[in-house]
This record gives sequence, structure tokens and C-alpha cells, in this order.
Amino acid sequence: MPIFKIAAAVLALCFILPGPTVWSQAGSSDALCGEQTEPAFCRAARGARAEGWPGQSRSEVMAQHGMVVTSQPLAAQVGLQILRSGGNAVDAAVATAAALNVAEPMMEGLGGDLFAVIYVAKERKVYVLNASGTAPTGATVERFNELGYHWNPKNWGPGSGVPVHGILSVTVPGAAWGWQEVLRRFGTMTLKQVLEPAVQYAENGFPVSERIAHDWRLPEALPLRGCCTQLDVDSVKTWYVNGTPPKPGNIFKNSDLARTFRLLQARGIEAFYKGVIAKAIIAKSTALGGTMTLEDLADYHGEWVETARTRYHDYELLEVPPPSQAWAANEMLNILQACIHQWAPEKTLASLGPASPLYWHLLVEAKKLAYADLYRYNADPNFAAVPLGLLLSESHAASLCAKVDPAHASTPGPAGNFPMGGDTIVLSTADGAGNMVSWVNSNFDEFGSGITVPGFGFILHDRGALFTLDPKSPNVIQPHKRPFNTLSAGFLLHENKPVMTVTLMGGDMQAQGHAQLLVDILDLGANVQAAADMARFRHSQVSNELGLESPLYDIVGEKLAAMGHSVTSIDGGSVGGVQVIMFVPANSGGDGYYRSGSDFRKDGQAVGW
Repeated sequence: MPIFKIAAAVLALCFILPGPTVWSQAGSSDALCGEQTEPAFCRAARGARAEGWPGQSRSEVMAQHGMVVTSQPLAAQVGLQILRSGGNAVDAAVATAAALNVAEPMMEGLGGDLFAVIYVAKERKVYVLNASGTAPTGATVERFNELGYHWNPKNWGPGSGVPVHGILSVTVPGAAWGWQEVLRRFGTMTLKQVLEPAVQYAENGFPVSERIAHDWRLPEALPLRGCCTQLDVDSVKTWYVNGTPPKPGNIFKNSDLARTFRLLQARGIEAFYKGVIAKAIIAKSTALGGTMTLEDLADYHGEWVETARTRYHDYELLEVPPPSQAWAANEMLNILQACIHQWAPEKTLASLGPASPLYWHLLVEAKKLAYADLYRYNADPNFAAVPLGLLLSESHAASLCAKVDPAHASTPGPAGNFPMGGDTIVLSTADGAGNMVSWVNSNFDEFGSGITVPGFGFILHDRGALFTLDPKSPNVIQPHKRPFNTLSAGFLLHENKPVMTVTLMGGDMQAQGHAQLLVDILDLGANVQAAADMARFRHSQVSNELGLESPLYDIVGEKLAAMGHSVTSIDGGSVGGVQVIMFVPANSGGDGYYRSGSDFRKDGQAVGW
């Protein structure tokens, strides 16, 4: 009997669960920290680590044969199960993503976007997949204007004028195509095999964890004009329990999504893009005033593309190219490398250190310069010329040094009023053959457009909200065009050998977060778990607002404000989540192995064997 059938049988037995039962621990309640009637433990002091950096949440997870790390423990275990059943890193990535569609449905799913960076060990080569969605037929500036939507000059970045939610923000889903495409090219298992764990969770349910319950809020998605003030009835029916979001510990099931996965198992993505699912998507869209057609779905395909590449110190950083924003991480690091000695003579980022206000000032100013180019040029390269070679050149980085005053904050543009949101999942996988995957899958915002396809249990994403209605912009909306995309996935090489995946989710946090993560590791010497745990900043380009996680704000916030930054204290919900794997090659003392870190700000887990 093939090993995958044995594994599937064992998995099925694991899901034969009794009916919903509420268990109670003595002294516990449904109250959470931060609520009016919070339990007494919320006033306790945190314990101290026995070794290492006191701020680190836990040790790195290390394993030799394979690794999966993502933002939800059940999904991570699904990926590990695939690896132990004989699958490779690509098989595990798809299985993990499908499980996240069930267990973290506000963040990602079949109705969203996907980018992946895949290191194929036997070829010693990196491949990049762009499975992001395209604008539907009828998505024109003129149509939006007729419906009362216009470019907002106070938002000179992506997303100006387009409603954030609702049917007008929906682009053709790319994730389903991407799942099957990576399996076709690099997987060893079928879509039927890798979807089975997710089917079981969808049919039998899973307990909603505390952090995910916190994020489980539907956006208002209706009406077509003057959007958005009302919830989509199909979304409420699918995602809420008796009209309200599930609470921590509630067992949540999604039989409609299980049905969708079963159709994909039987018929592949033909069912999604040309079959009964496609017809349901178009019926829902048309009923709400959308312009997507069956031909838009049937004609969809993603692209295999070349990476954006730069060198930082002795390492090569590979990031997803336009229309992704990921390449801004390359430029940000280029600027730091070219300019740090001018801005702080005889200093390095390491000698300044993360307790120095100047350290943070320079990182933020480098981010502003990189994002200025990002907002000016980034767009679908099939529709607009993006001079990536110039923007990522060492000479261009050096030409920007004089724009930074080491003592005073700059203003990146006209006064604006648009802070960018965005929610996403990232995951990393690795296998015993040395293959590694950096993966980002998203609905864009929590529950995307807020529109659910009835009877099929998945959300349509709202990535089209990142188009602009400015007719002069390279990112202006057009039919069949891909919008500016915040999704970012990267990979680090040293002498053309794999070092680590680079992932951090969260809207416009992603590229600036990738750069911060790599500085933590390559300049400050942090291990990958420590780097995931270290305090971060998030700067919004249009509003020019700088958020520092509260412990960091307490150290440098006032001094940065004195330098002219508009700085506030924020919690960890705004700075994304890291899920990375590092490869340590074999040496004379032993075999190679993997090290991984999972961000404590999420419910995630790193698992290996």
C-alpha cells in the first residue's frame, strides 16, 4: 500500500472526533487580557529565560530531514505530515497553504494571490512564481468614475480612489492556479493528496485559537455605489456562528470549502477556472455589479519570472519582482550599504546598535527613499516599464545618500491621509534533499473583499484595491492588468548556496520588514528566532507616520520625535509575522541541518524531523 494512502488513512482516523464539547479549567473563564473583566493572570510578570537573549520567546527549532514553519500550528503539522509521508518541500507548501485556507481563512485562500520563491537543490537554481490576479473585463477608470469613485490627490500612493472592499476591489484569483502549477513543475504528490488534510479539517472542524479569533472580523462590502456600509449575507452565513465571529476554542467547520477542495481533487483547477466554481464566482460577481467574465477566469494564468537581485555584504538577496513591492527591500539595503559611512562616519549598523536613535533614524530614512521609488515606478511590467536595473544599481543607491540628514527626519511627499493595511500568511518549507520554499499567499485584507462565493466557502480577495484611479500613474487600473502588490517573498544565497528563506507578512510592512529582518541577522548577528522576536518599526509612506513597537518606543521614541519623526507607540499587530528557515551546510564535524524561527506575534509554529 503506497505510503501516502497509509498516511491518509491514519489522518482520517485522527479526525473521527466526538461532537462539540466545552471543557473548562478550574479558575479559567472566557475573558481575555485587555477586556474589562480580564483574569488575574494578566497582571503577572513574564518569566525569564535560562540562557541567551532575554527577549527571545523560545529557542530556534532545528532538524535535519525537513522543516515547516508558518503562522498556525495545525497547518504547520499538516506540512510536516506531508514531508514524513515522502513529499518534498513544494508538496508541503501547498498542503500547508490549503490548511491555512481552513484555519486562518481571513488571511488567505483559493480566492487570493500567491507568490513563491523555490530553491531546487538538484539544479542549484531559484525559481519564482507570480500567481497574482488580473483586473476583470470592464475594470476601467471611466467605470469607476461613473460609479462615483475618483482619484484622491491626498493619497498619491497605490490604492487611490478604489474602494478597499466590495466587488469592485476583486481581481481574478490566482492562488488556485499557483497551487497546481508548482505541483506540476516541482512537486512529487498530486493535488488530491496534498489537499486531503485540509479537507479533513474543513469537514470535521478545528478549534479557533486566541490570536486568530482576534482577527476574525468581516469587512463591510456593500453596496456597489458608496461602498462600503453593509456586510455580505453569504459571508455572514459562511464565517460567523449565529451572526457573530467564533470565539477562542469554538470548533469551526466549513463544509462548503471542503466541497470546493473535493472538486479540485477530482477535476483539478479546471473546476475552479472553467467549471462549476467559475460559474458560481461569476454569478456572485454579476449580482453585485462586478464585471468579471467567464473568459477572464478561463484565460487566467500566472507567470514564472526572474528575481530582483542585489548583494548585501557577502550575500545575494533574491526578491519577487514587480508588480510585487518586495524589490524595495533590495533597494533599502543597497542604500544602507552605500550610505551608512557618509551618514555615520566610522560607524556601522552593528556599532550603532538597536538601542541607538540614530540607528533607527537611518533605517527609516533608507526606507523612505526606497519606497519613494517603489511608489513612483511599481506596476505590472507587462503594462508599464519599471526600470528595475537602474533602481537596484549601486550607483543609484549612492546617488541618494545626500537626500538624508542624519539629524533630522525627511518628508517623503505631500501631506497625505492613507495608511495602508493588508493581512497575509507566509510560510517556509524545506526537505531532506535540500529544496526550500519561501511562500506568500493572501486575501490582501482580513477576509479580502468581504465577498463570499455561496456554496463554496471561500472569500474573493480585494487586491484590486491597490490600483489607482490616477490616469497618469503606471499603476492605473486597466482590464487584465495586475495591480501593485504588497506580497513579498525572498531568498538569501551565499556563494550561490542556499542560506535562508525571507518572509514577513503584513501589507506595506513586508519589504521594510524583510530589510529589518536581514539587518538583524547579517549586521547584528541575531539567530533567526531572535530576529523574528526583535522589535520592529512600520513607516507609512503617504501619511509619513512612524510606528514603533511599544518596548522600542520606550527606548528611542522621544528622541526620534525630537528629530522630527511623527512617531507613535504600537503593538505587534502592525509589524507582521516572520516565518523563516535557515540552512546550515555540512562541515567536517557533521551533517547539514535546518534552523527556523516562528514569530511570537502570531499563533505560529516551526516543526521539523
